[in-house]
Amino acid sequence: MMTTAKTFAEFKTLTDTEDYLQFFGIAYDQGFVNVNRLHILKQFSKLIEEVDAAFPTLSETEKLEKYGQAFEEAYELFKTSSPLETKLFKVFQEKPKDVVFLKDLTK
Repeated sequence: MMTTAKTFAEFKTLTDTEDYLQFFGIAYDQGFVNVNRLHILKQFSKLIEEVDAAFPTLSETEKLEKYGQAFEEAYELFKTSSPLETKLFKVFQEKPKDVVFLKDLTK
């Protein structure tokens, strides 16, 4: 995963999906990233919250290692799941308003 010592200060400056992938030394497909970047970042955000909650006393190095694993997990998730299946964003969680489904008419 990580090949050289990275700092938490460096991590805090990252903004783009590609920045994180390069920082953590994760090989990636640019086309895949172009399609899934927001979902990857959203999932990563959820995962680092879980890491922080589960491991509050980790050293900076250990935390970055866990974050790298979390980012790789977020990236890999969308190779097998669709954004609709993961329902990370509110738009996927809400039911449509003012819509009548055909199945409801046949009851």
